[in-house]
Amino acid sequence: MVVLNPRLAALAALLLAALADADADADASFTDLSFSRPSSASHVVSSDLSPSSSGTTLSASTSRLTASASASLSTIASASLSTILSGSSIASVSSVLSTAASASASSAVASSAAASSVQASTTGSGPPLETTQITLPISKYPFTSFPVPEASPIPGVFPQTSPKSPPPPGSSLIPDFGPAWERAHARAKKLISGWSLEQKVATTTGVGWMGGRCVGNIPPVADFPGLCLEDSPLGVRFTDFVTAFPTGITAAATWQRSLIRARGLAMGKEFKGKGVHVALGPMMNMGRIAQGGRNWEGFGADPFLSGEAAYETILGLQEGGVQACAKHYINNEQEHFRTQESSDVDDRTEHEIYFHPFLRSIQAGVASVMCSYNQVNQTYACENDRTLNQLLKDEGAFQGYVMSDWGAHHSTLAAVAGLDMSMPGDITFSSHTSWWGANLTAFVQNGTIDEGRVDDMAERIIAAWYLLDQDQNYPEVSFNAFDMTDPATNAHVDVQDDHFKVVREIGAAGTVLLKNTGALPLNKPRSIAIIGNDAGPSSRGPNGYSDRGGDDGVLAMGWGSGTAQFPYLVSPLEAIQGRARQDSSGAQVSWFLNNWDLAGAAATALEQDVALVFVNADSGEDYITVDGNEGDRKNLTLWENADALIEAVAGTNRNTIVVAHAVGPAIVEAWIDTPNVTAVVWAGLPGQEAGNALADVLYGDVNPSGRLPYTIARRPSDYGAQLVTGGAGSEILRIPYTEGLNIDYRHFDANNIDPRFEFGFGLSYTTFSYANLNIRALPQADRTSAALEAAWAAGKPAPARAGGATALWLHRPAFEVTFTVRNTGHADGTEIAQLYVHFPNEGATGAAEPPSVLRGFEDVAVQRGGSVRGRITLSRYDLSVWDASAQGWVKPRGTIAFSVGASSRDFRLKGTVPV
Repeated sequence: MVVLNPRLAALAALLLAALADADADADASFTDLSFSRPSSASHVVSSDLSPSSSGTTLSASTSRLTASASASLSTIASASLSTILSGSSIASVSSVLSTAASASASSAVASSAAASSVQASTTGSGPPLETTQITLPISKYPFTSFPVPEASPIPGVFPQTSPKSPPPPGSSLIPDFGPAWERAHARAKKLISGWSLEQKVATTTGVGWMGGRCVGNIPPVADFPGLCLEDSPLGVRFTDFVTAFPTGITAAATWQRSLIRARGLAMGKEFKGKGVHVALGPMMNMGRIAQGGRNWEGFGADPFLSGEAAYETILGLQEGGVQACAKHYINNEQEHFRTQESSDVDDRTEHEIYFHPFLRSIQAGVASVMCSYNQVNQTYACENDRTLNQLLKDEGAFQGYVMSDWGAHHSTLAAVAGLDMSMPGDITFSSHTSWWGANLTAFVQNGTIDEGRVDDMAERIIAAWYLLDQDQNYPEVSFNAFDMTDPATNAHVDVQDDHFKVVREIGAAGTVLLKNTGALPLNKPRSIAIIGNDAGPSSRGPNGYSDRGGDDGVLAMGWGSGTAQFPYLVSPLEAIQGRARQDSSGAQVSWFLNNWDLAGAAATALEQDVALVFVNADSGEDYITVDGNEGDRKNLTLWENADALIEAVAGTNRNTIVVAHAVGPAIVEAWIDTPNVTAVVWAGLPGQEAGNALADVLYGDVNPSGRLPYTIARRPSDYGAQLVTGGAGSEILRIPYTEGLNIDYRHFDANNIDPRFEFGFGLSYTTFSYANLNIRALPQADRTSAALEAAWAAGKPAPARAGGATALWLHRPAFEVTFTVRNTGHADGTEIAQLYVHFPNEGATGAAEPPSVLRGFEDVAVQRGGSVRGRITLSRYDLSVWDASAQGWVKPRGTIAFSVGASSRDFRLKGTVPV
């Protein structure tokens, strides 16, 4: 490991001091920078994160920097810091700083411009490329800990609790984890009080890639046993005797909080059972790009749906005893050039779209957050003061710790900007170098970083450990992620229990019926043709491709680090054969699994009662390329000759049912209106019980209730945001989020684009009607925040203060919407009732929101002929927009309307909010 020795550290500090003295005027504002809680001024200075005004994403005092020294040192930092930490000699460091000092005066104006707005260049017709990145200047950074907002418990609204005892799924109770966090932090502070600086630093620094038995490892320190961090968001990766759960996108497609919670709880128990302290999930990036490689790990393309799924998953995981990790924070929306791209996002869009799922994670008491590979407004996400300190720790009052994604740590000074843990600890995998470790120690010893900040980092990490009671008889790590066959380090502990039941239930509930002309449910067909490679098992077995990096056989998860080993994988071919035998001993099942022999497929389907055609679309993480798809999909077509296969079968069989296992939306225009295509089933990525879950739906044992968590367009160009490609070498790709709030269905609505299947759409084997809409303001017995609530009602922005984004008064239920759902069909079923808010957009004072935004949903189970009263609550936060100028949530002027219905385009009831 390359470190600064004391002599070199001292010399660097002296040289930096000399630079500062050379510009005394700048020194006053520069050397006293604090990367702790920003003052109220920051809410004015940093009011907008637009590409044109967010060049410096630092806290208030940094934002006020205008002197040339600050700008020149910011430019110096990118060279001198990297030189210092790459093991340069004293002479070379002196040369760098000397050269920079001599140039600082002449380049002051230019440096200031570079620091405040990054220049972009365009080569030909390619994407914009960044020529300069914003870095942290080397200086002295005092630290003041973030204040923790105080809130009193309110019975029936805000009860004190711990992660072991969360409120039930879908409850309107807001859990108060504050006292549990307070106790955990007190114990952590006491534990580290006697530690040396080196011990505290060790707690923040991973041992390096493959330095332990988990994908990430924090070493033991004194009485602290260290931490095991392990993927993935759908199960324990790199070990055996675990469950391969449905993916996040399939869980979201259920729109059922109870099932999402059950999945989280089952996963939490399995992670704990294997000795994992930190489960690296859930993933909650927004699916901004339909082709995005890792969209399937997350919960869809709407912030509210994603936020609710993240909230329930985290409550479940942590009830199971493992620390959850909300990732990837933030704006990590495509795989191409993910480590060399800048997502340029305005402040309002950041708050309303991309920050929201993380805010809900904080409310769920999440222990950790993983910052992402990309830059955000030209500053790397893992050293971005604006997103880490101001949004997450100040506005969100996040009390856990921030870890880097693996290799996303870029400097020692990232500690100043809010990073708490370096993963896996080395600069590049197995390099035996580290930005932290001895280098962080040296930066504290030479006065660059306040030791109080290191105390804060270690305390946050240890507090999360205490919060989950992991100090009490926690299982030892029982596997080796890097050598699953080593008998000495793998105990082969079976943690599966009966979790296959949850997998099967979610797989069925997350299946979306897109088209049905009466072909489904199957009614004892005498002859069945099963067509397509996706129907059968892989020729290599379920785990034959490393990290599932191959498309062969039924697709039940994508590829990359978000995967797990299948204990088994039930194919549709296996499940349908078994189910057909239950109907009649005389049923005939034939199959043809070659997607490219169209004549053979058509011949197999000829004269069969039903032909089931199985197709898929895959994607994953960028370190694996499958059929030319480097993580992100190259296009939105179904894979392996799927369109031609469907057309060939439909040309010979008048009852062709298409089943698609897909990572996200795909274009289906080539065959969707073909009369012989009598049904389309969108089966998602259902995990190990794929075939059984599908058979449950096909045969009507489960009435489909899944709904799309994204829009399926008619043309790829209909989507508002497109994959940005290009870039080479060390270039930074610029990705402007010019669509703002209008992602997915919001874009379609705002631009009057007709989708093929809208967000929230899904059919059932029965029908439902809606009636008797009512809305009322909920009475409040307490007057805890009466003044704030009155100011909000008057249209005044919420005050900018610590914890303001998660304040109880903003999030407690304020209005109750009720309605009646009647089952008007011939089968019991579950309706997913959805509530969309329509903000006033007229005139100069309009909210400038999309036409409709999801703000509530409820799964309503109704027996045939019966009716059930549905209930959805709305908070003041649900009825607010982000005011970037005031830096607060505000109720827009005018009438706020809402609709309740079956999808984002199928509104059955309409009303207005009485505010």
